Amino acid sequence: MLAKEIKPKKCKAPGCGKHFKPAMTTQKVCSIACAKAMAKDPKLQKIAAKAITKQARQDLQERREKLKTRREYMAEAQAAFNAYIRERDASLPCISCDSLPSDHDLITGSRWDAGHYRSVGACPELRFEPLNVHRQCVKCNRNLSGNAVEYRIRLVKRIGTDQVDWLEGPHKPQRLTIEDLQAIKVLYRQKLKDLRRAAA
Repeated sequence: MLAKEIKPKKCKAPGCGKHFKPAMTTQKVCSIACAKAMAKDPKLQKIAAKAITKQARQDLQERREKLKTRREYMAEAQAAFNAYIRERDASLPCISCDSLPSDHDLITGSRWDAGHYRSVGACPELRFEPLNVHRQCVKCNRNLSGNAVEYRIRLVKRIGTDQVDWLEGPHKPQRLTIEDLQAIKVLYRQKLKDLRRAAA
């Protein structure tokens, strides 16, 4: 469901009266200067402070977005995708060794990885393909370089021979743009929310 669009308002600051589009429904003034002018009224101090803080956060976020590299956008998209994969497979054992959470201790930063069957280096086109990525224990993914032979055996059982044959076949090269990466991040964050909502 789309958020309801906030209608333009008339600035309440003394001597302004300018029409503006507020960032939130409680915003009463058009700018930081007008917010400061209004701050003399104790009732409006909290509203003004909230508007200033929100605007400052938005400005900072915009500046950060402009400074981001493609690599940073890629990392954010990958993190969102990986989180979705781990949640999707939360009730399943490791794709390569069938271990469950109680079977081994925490080895590194995360007990579970989102392990690629065909690695990103070997087939970057399948980096964000859900059929190619499954929850995998840290030992198999990092220490055993994916434990590929065992991964394939269990992958066939999980998704079928036809799907594995497709993964192993040729794939059209692709160059993801920053806009593509932003869309992937948004998509998988939403998918993760949907999964968690359904499980609650």
